[in-house]
Formats: sequence, C-alpha cells, structure tokens
Amino acid sequence: MTTATQADAAGRVNYEFTHTINGKAETSKTSFDVINPATATAFAQCPDATKIQLNRAVASARRAFPGWAKKSFEDRRAYLHKFAEAVRERSEELAALITREQGKPLSNALREMAGTANSLEQMANIELKDEVLRDDGKNRISMHFRPMGVVGAITPWNVPVGLASHKIAQALYAGNTLVLKPSPYTPLSTLLLGEISRDILPRGVFNVVGGGNAVGQWLTKHQGIDKISFTGSVATGKRVMESSSGTLKRVTLELGGNDPAIMLDDVDIAGATAKIFNGAFGNCGQICMAVKRVYVPEDLYEPVLEEFAKLARNHRVGEGFEPDVQMGPLQNKMQYDKVLDVLEDTKKQPGVRIVAGGHPLNRPGYFLEPTIVGDIGDDTRLVTEEQFGPILPVLKYKDLKDAVARANDTTMGLGASVWTKDLEKGAKVAAQIQAGTVWINHHVGSEPDVPFGGFKQSGLGREHGVMGLQAYMEPQIINVPVPAQ
Repeated sequence: MTTATQADAAGRVNYEFTHTINGKAETSKTSFDVINPATATAFAQCPDATKIQLNRAVASARRAFPGWAKKSFEDRRAYLHKFAEAVRERSEELAALITREQGKPLSNALREMAGTANSLEQMANIELKDEVLRDDGKNRISMHFRPMGVVGAITPWNVPVGLASHKIAQALYAGNTLVLKPSPYTPLSTLLLGEISRDILPRGVFNVVGGGNAVGQWLTKHQGIDKISFTGSVATGKRVMESSSGTLKRVTLELGGNDPAIMLDDVDIAGATAKIFNGAFGNCGQICMAVKRVYVPEDLYEPVLEEFAKLARNHRVGEGFEPDVQMGPLQNKMQYDKVLDVLEDTKKQPGVRIVAGGHPLNRPGYFLEPTIVGDIGDDTRLVTEEQFGPILPVLKYKDLKDAVARANDTTMGLGASVWTKDLEKGAKVAAQIQAGTVWINHHVGSEPDVPFGGFKQSGLGREHGVMGLQAYMEPQIINVPVPAQ
C-alpha cells in the first residue's frame, strides 16, 4: 500500500492527498505542485478546493455544531485524547512528510509531532468554569461561556501541523466545529491530519480544505463562519481582519515578531550565546517568536560576537533527512528571495561586519549559511523588519535604559528575553519590555496552559490557556433576581 511518505528515485510522492469534508475524502478537478525546498522541485500534488467545496465544508460544520456543542467537556476531551493517540501512532509518517514539504530536519519534525499530540491532549485538560460575579441577596449574576459556532482557521507554513493543532484543540474542546485551511506551501501534512481524524471525530466536526489564497479569502468572508483564527504575517493578518469585518466575525490573530534579546553585564557568555543562537536559528529562523536581534553591553560585545560566529560556523546545514543536520533550507522561494534581499541591503551598510556566514549554499534548494552581523545601525532593514530567516544582528549598548528603549522601538511586540545571573533584576527589566511574553534566560516556546500572543501589531487576542479557550467562546451573563423572603 502506498503511504504519504514513500518517494520514488526522483523524490516524488505518489499519493492522492484529499480534503476532509463532512468526515469523507474529497478530491478536486485541479491541483497544484507542492515544492520540496531542499531541492526546489515539486514532489507531490495538492488538491485545489473550489468555492463549492468550501461551502460544503462550512455547511457540514454548521450541521454538526448543535450536536457537538451539546456534548460535555469530558466527552469532547475524550475525542481529542483519542485523536492525540492516533497522531502519535502516525507521527513518523507525518514527520517525514513535514520534512519534505517544510524543509526542517527530521528530528525537528518529530518534535513538532510530539508537540502536536501534546497540544491536542493538554489543551483539552484545561478546566473551564462558570463564574459568579455577584450574589448579594438581591441578584445572582453569573457568567458562562458558550461555543461560538463554526471556526475558520488559517495556518502558516513554518510549523504547519503544530500550529494547526493549537487551533483544532481550542476550537473543538470549546464546543465549536472547524474548517481549517493550511498554507499552500505546506498543505499535505495537514491534509493527512484530516485523513487521520475521519475515523475518530463525528462527521462535520473537523474539516480540512487545501487550496491557494482564494480559499482563504472565501473563508474569511463566509457568512457561515463565526470566528477566524489566523497565524501568519502582519500584512496578511491585516487583510484577514479587514475581510472578516463584513460579518463582524470574532478574530484571533497571532502575527509576526521582531523579538529582542537583551544580555546584561553579568551574563554567562558561553551559556547565553548558545541558547540565544538556538532561539534565533531554530527552524532556519522561521519562527514568529524567534530571537530577531541581540543587544549586548559594550564591554562584552567582541567576545559575544566571536561566540556567535563559532556557533554559526559549526552549525550543520543540509537537507532534512541527512544525518546530524541542524538546519534546513528556507521554506519557499518567495521567503528565500526576501531574506537574500535583506542580506544584500545589510552588506551595503557602512561599517557593517559579516562575522560569519553571509552566503547561499552552492547546492539546489533554498539554503543560506547561518549569518551573524555586527556593527549595524538601528535604522537598517535587518533591525527594523522581521527577517524570518537565518540572519542575526548583534548590537552594542552602553546604558541598559537605552537598550530597553531600543528594544521597544518597533511596531511589533510578540516576545523578548533578558539574560542575566540576577533573576530578580532580569524580571524588573522584563517588566519594562513591550511584548506579550518575556523570558528570563531562555527564548522561544509556548505551553498549552499559558496564554500566548503579542502587543502592538504582533496580533490580537491570545491563544492557549483559559484565556485562549475563552477566545473561542462567547461570554453570557445570566442575571437572576433573588425572591424576597
């Protein structure tokens, strides 16, 4: 039997990937190529959903909603736990497919699958309780949280299944039904996730449709969708919000970041640089909450630069199935060209030093050396924009207050980190940073029970935890008068 990861000598996968609509497989008359970023060649085909198919997916979710919403949290938890177990059983197959379509090392893809199963399980373990707001002998006022209806989810290409799992778990556990549209760059692993769900979830509860940008636009404008949950770039998030406004859909946006890491003067240089490096170059720098810029005390600047340079020179870059590879390619040609453009602009800046890397690899695919940049100005594109690639600017500072001000001088505010041996001081500095999450002595990571989201243009609302689940529900106040005695 052909599986979703068996490839021929040319690296092509001969497998019919299908949408999941009302619990059944559906093909489309047209399809499009899915590119392996390690070779820059097509390896499989994704069905391209029509508007009629999307309408059918929404209609099936709408029909399934009343019955699913009536189930208890315990019942919905059981379904999600069973789904998580099925994902674990197919994790190697899913991970290999992610490596082919996304480019990340297989070890990283396997961690993504472990995180996927954990999210499906742990988010469904969160307790949601009604709240009594007032009980004063005159009125008993309580707040309850009700499912919204049908959620439309749009997921990105950097962590395709992992980020999809957050939306699946929250939407379904809260009592909604779901129509999910993956990125056209990495649709196949999510389509396979939908296939796995067919024998587990009731029909219509979870639908997956593959397609290009048009499908996303139809979804955000659709009259039958009550909420949109989107993860992606700031620019696309703004368009999603505008498109959703016609029907006043509820919207959760988890967008980009330009995360600063601030090293204090007592920092453990070797330990901190290794962790910051991993926080910057994980997934080839293609993580919304990755370290995007580093601020270093002037007296420590040269030693820190050299430590980063050593790490970059020894970082193994290659195709995701190669042994011991640590970093794969950029995921797509558009992002590759953008990162190269930022790199070329950086090289033109007066006084800039490329202390490591700075060149594409001489091989097929979208590979770039891990690149460390020193002596760069705050007003350059590499510092002001989200590079979303394997280039890290390292900036010096004399005064900590100035470093914090420069770290905050951005339109984004997703994450940040402070690096110090003095944890109390680190927490005080963290409180001054305008970001949704500030870590002390580590960077990158989200947990199912901890709210995550951004300040400023890094997003709207929060995912995860009680706050995240409540964002998939409508609060209802019930005001009951207490009878006179």
